Amino acid sequence: MTFPAGSADRPSCSLSFDELYQNYATDVLRVAYYYLGNRELAEDVTQDVFVKLLTNCPSLEAGREKAWLLKVALNRCRDLWRSSWIKKVVLGHPGFECFPAPDMIGSLADQQTLSEAVNRLKPEFKEVVLLFYYQGFSVAEIADMLGIAEGTVSSRLSRAREKLQKELKGDEDQ
Repeated sequence: MTFPAGSADRPSCSLSFDELYQNYATDVLRVAYYYLGNRELAEDVTQDVFVKLLTNCPSLEAGREKAWLLKVALNRCRDLWRSSWIKKVVLGHPGFECFPAPDMIGSLADQQTLSEAVNRLKPEFKEVVLLFYYQGFSVAEIADMLGIAEGTVSSRLSRAREKLQKELKGDEDQ
């Protein structure tokens, strides 16, 4: 499905909906799942993101489609995470599964340990880790996507690495 260019009620999109879905649905699902730790909720977020794309069809800059989709996904995840239901039902859920990016696959045990440690980070740290290490965005791109200063992104990445290092070393000592 392509959107009509110049339509009065919809701005034009550079790629068709099908192309956007095919290219980025897995990335949206991966980020949502990593953020929420629940496959069904991640699928709901992914659906919400693409429904929003289909109904609103924002003007997306060429090459920035993925950034827009992930920003919408993170916003939706934050909304869900803040809800009282998610705090009662999902927080502390033991069944954490990771959808690693192809270049991040290592040993399953190490990946599970790292995934669990990242999942325990506060949302502001988890977001930048996911976008930087798992999606490959630069500090400048993350700052633009989240609407924060580049220094804030760098600081959050640094603090997240410190927290992860302390936690992972703590696991080794036990």
